[in-house]
Amino acid sequence: MPRLTEQEQQEIIRFIEADRPLPDKYRFLLFADKREVELVWNGKTSEVCNIVLPFQVIEQVDEPRAEKPEDTSSQGLLFDERGRQLKGWTNKLIWGDNKLILSSLKNGPLREEIEKQGGLKLIYIDPPFDVGADFSMDIEIGDNTFTKKPNILEEIAYRDTWGKGADSFIAMIYERLVLMRDLLADDGSIYVHCDWRVNAWMRMVLSEVFGTDNLISEVIWKHQIMGGAHGRSLPKAHETLLWFKKSDVFKIRVDSPQIRVPFSEYVRSTMQKDAEGRWFYTRRRMSRKATDEERESKAHTVTYVDDPAKGTLASDVWDDFPSYQPKPTDNTKYPTQKSNEILERVIGSASNEGDIVADFFCGSGTTAAVAEKLGRKWIVSDLGKFAIHTTRKRLIGVQRQLKTEGKNYRAFEILNLGKYERQHYIGVNPTLREEDQRKQLEEKEAAFLDLILRAYRAEKTDGFASFHGKKAGRLVAVGPVNLPVTRLFVEEIILECRKKHITKVDILGFEFEMGLFPNVLDEARAKGIDIAPKYIPAEVFDKRAVEKNQVVFHDVSFIEVKPLVKVNKHECSVAMELTDFSVFYSQDSIANAEAEIKNKGSRIVVEKGQIVKVSKDKDGIVTREVLTKNWTDWIDYWSVDFDFESKREIIRVKNDPSTGTTGSPPTDSGQDGEWEERWTGDYIFENEWQTFRTKKDRSLELKSVFHECTPGRRKIAVKVVDIFGNDTMTIVDVSVGKNGGKK
Repeated sequence: MPRLTEQEQQEIIRFIEADRPLPDKYRFLLFADKREVELVWNGKTSEVCNIVLPFQVIEQVDEPRAEKPEDTSSQGLLFDERGRQLKGWTNKLIWGDNKLILSSLKNGPLREEIEKQGGLKLIYIDPPFDVGADFSMDIEIGDNTFTKKPNILEEIAYRDTWGKGADSFIAMIYERLVLMRDLLADDGSIYVHCDWRVNAWMRMVLSEVFGTDNLISEVIWKHQIMGGAHGRSLPKAHETLLWFKKSDVFKIRVDSPQIRVPFSEYVRSTMQKDAEGRWFYTRRRMSRKATDEERESKAHTVTYVDDPAKGTLASDVWDDFPSYQPKPTDNTKYPTQKSNEILERVIGSASNEGDIVADFFCGSGTTAAVAEKLGRKWIVSDLGKFAIHTTRKRLIGVQRQLKTEGKNYRAFEILNLGKYERQHYIGVNPTLREEDQRKQLEEKEAAFLDLILRAYRAEKTDGFASFHGKKAGRLVAVGPVNLPVTRLFVEEIILECRKKHITKVDILGFEFEMGLFPNVLDEARAKGIDIAPKYIPAEVFDKRAVEKNQVVFHDVSFIEVKPLVKVNKHECSVAMELTDFSVFYSQDSIANAEAEIKNKGSRIVVEKGQIVKVSKDKDGIVTREVLTKNWTDWIDYWSVDFDFESKREIIRVKNDPSTGTTGSPPTDSGQDGEWEERWTGDYIFENEWQTFRTKKDRSLELKSVFHECTPGRRKIAVKVVDIFGNDTMTIVDVSVGKNGGKK
């Protein structure tokens, strides 16, 4: 440390005693190991998340799996004769907070799997940078369009990004960029899309994280004028792509067709072959220092090219993609969607076929869709459930297209951090032994229970074995944080209801056991008990949302299905028919809309499972039109797993070397121990058949294909995703045989 004068020392003491920040000059006087240039913002810290949580596979998608059993002749291959994947890497679509996802990828067991595939070669991100952006989604209901607002968790995440202006945005993106850098392979690179709002900050942050010398290019994407022709600024006609490498090992894929553009008309006109058959073109040498005599001599330079058809390397100005919007055939109407052509150049310039690419703000899934078409492996994630659902549909569409064209495609799986993320949010320390962890969980659950009751606006109550609160004449039972609400949990509630003559109950749960409803509700109703199961939304993890009464507990949706069984001499097969779907979603209210809309105006609202268009004519007369005229109007997508309990969900956790036991997932990535596999007790939904609405085709099949199967009993799972991206699943027991049918 440099020697300070006595006056400087006394001044530092006075600042500390007054609890005031030191002037900037002392930062440089006190710390000799300073950088020549450093980006500083309010709250800057070098701490980076190192949490490791296990990824839980909630669904696996391989579109044509339901067609026929596998031909054993193709078992030794990576793909079968239809291009379907048989083994190898499975692409990842991950729902959740990308900070926890990145930390768990970097420090967890999935990192080994990534490294075995050659490492992560490319990251592309398009983070939210528009402080005024509206991330609402337009959803089509018949001939009308309903605007779905982002859920509170998404709003809070976005508000936190900009809550303190530039400081909070930079703090958010800085930590994630550090994690991305560490996750990249040494020969990997990252593209970050930004515009005029944040490109100056973003370049400085990227320079600090990756190093100024590792800037490959600042790419200007020139497109049609997007605004600004109002006299206050020049019309805006470009975006910026900042491209950084991790190290000097990286090389641009200069031979990739996506990074090459056609030669100019002039060059093409001079293209010719020499005596050895090599292609070349000529240019007049026009040096600024050339003499008049040299200019008169018309001296030319000769440039050889491998193949005129390959074109030349694109410059750092991309002006051959004039449209900012994606083509109509690719457009999902997702607000931040970029064109496929831009992502093709990004992916082609920085990766080869078979490489892994990633996008941790994936939105509508353009990166994954383009990567799949270009033969890359991929990992993408998003915080929004609607984004995950949009990406799932889009990727299934890509699978179908590639299958039709006879090309290879890979399966993908949908993952989240599930109950482990919930444990992390309420502060359970997963490094503790199971008994200590159980005690801590009980203490934390008691505090968290108070938060849930406050969010539900319920009054805490005592004297019951099963109930925790009461609200509007109904008793309230809260399910566990880290487990689904089970049949046993509900049966204990029913027993106490009968014993104490309770008739109205709300059950709040993060998850409910598969196949629990509606049968158990019918049983309770037969005993005079009205049970209303409701989902605890992720918004309860933010105390501000609770304090502002922004948390909405939605009633559980119900699916009704009918198995269809065919048996003959040659085969047994089963199909599923969707017969009913009940949903109780609410957003806004009819009364609120009637009070707020002006004459000649209208608004579409959702109230208790009905979508209603509220209109007011020029005289102020209000009319209501119900848009959801049939239960099928609520369904956007449904799928079937014809043998639900055939694939166990396995997570990898660290073995405790001191006890030789396998515990819960560690938070400290440096903890000793080996990764071991453990069954969670759940099963993976294998998506073997699906139907869904698209922008072009709003129709929906209500009967699945018949799936060939072996005789005997089996569990069949049906998953329905509603128009807001919320999914519901039910399981039915089916017996297939001579007397096959539902049991």
